[in-house]
Amino acid sequence: MDLQLIVLGLLTGLLTGAFFALFDVPIPAPPELPGLMGIVGIYLGYRLIQFWDISVDVFDSIGF
Repeated sequence: MDLQLIVLGLLTGLLTGAFFALFDVPIPAPPELPGLMGIVGIYLGYRLIQFWDISVDVFDSIGF
């Protein structure tokens, strides 16, 4: 992983969170641990399928 991308992603998240707090609007993220773990699970599932090199061409499946 590129450390620069990680830092930029963190900075973007911090600025976005500050923006939402400044204007007193709810953040578009689950505030509880189960919701956060769901997001982590989605990411891990995505990476696992990439690792196994499995894919389905949806357009080919429906005839495009």
